[in-house]
Amino acid sequence: MMTRTTIAAGAALALMIGLGGCSTGAVVNAEAPIATAPAAEPEPTPEGDATTDAETTSAPGDYLDYYDGAIAETPGLKVLFFHASWCPKCRALDEDIEANAIPTGMTIFKVDFDTATDLRQQYGVTLQTTIVYVDDDGELLTKGVLYENTTLDALIAAAP
Repeated sequence: MMTRTTIAAGAALALMIGLGGCSTGAVVNAEAPIATAPAAEPEPTPEGDATTDAETTSAPGDYLDYYDGAIAETPGLKVLFFHASWCPKCRALDEDIEANAIPTGMTIFKVDFDTATDLRQQYGVTLQTTIVYVDDDGELLTKGVLYENTTLDALIAAAP
């Protein structure tokens, strides 16, 4: 009888953990998301004109896998999204980012939470769904956890 109770309690605990998502912790309050307008199509330049920095930074936002050197090579606003493929909240945020327009000049880097231990230590990341805004030198500007509001709007609202 004691064994059945122990097994039932263990099963209930496993079910609660599985249904609860991947983590709990600090949550970014993103009650007032920033609306973004779609980027206007750039006008064609006459042949021979060089592309200016303004034209380069006005490109629509990007969502890319993180790679070494990504921060230094990328102009504009940079966000690291610490993602785990096994995390339901991470998958929800990933799907929302993919489904919506990223603001002009913003690049979101998807960082593998499980393998990027050096980046997790550098930015003090302990939970999945953590986002970290960094400057051109990779210095932390702000960070938060989007566990409760896994939307692109919440990510944008957390910008410095």
